[in-house]
Amino acid sequence: MDFNDETVFDKEQCIDILKKATEEVLGKQIYTQNLTGQWISNICEKCTKKLVALNKPFKYVVTCVIMQRNGAGLHTACSCFWDSANDGSCSYRLEDKSMYCIVTCFALAI
Repeated sequence: MDFNDETVFDKEQCIDILKKATEEVLGKQIYTQNLTGQWISNICEKCTKKLVALNKPFKYVVTCVIMQRNGAGLHTACSCFWDSANDGSCSYRLEDKSMYCIVTCFALAI
């Protein structure tokens, strides 16, 4: 990969941002229904701010799902129609004894 090319979506860099933001917010938290809305907002905001700070020519969409780990199934999928040479996406999953958290980023070249 040519790291001087600012138009290239760097998936590994994006995953690292999602991971760090998620771990900063959730840390060693135990699933608490009343706090999940705030956690989701904080994770999405932290990810978006860090991605925008990269100053790359992308628009970003960040989503986050937090679900209590109680034996129920969680299935998720996405489908995109875009320029696969410039646009990209990635996800990060955090799983512990009390919850699942899936954070996804879509990066759309401008």
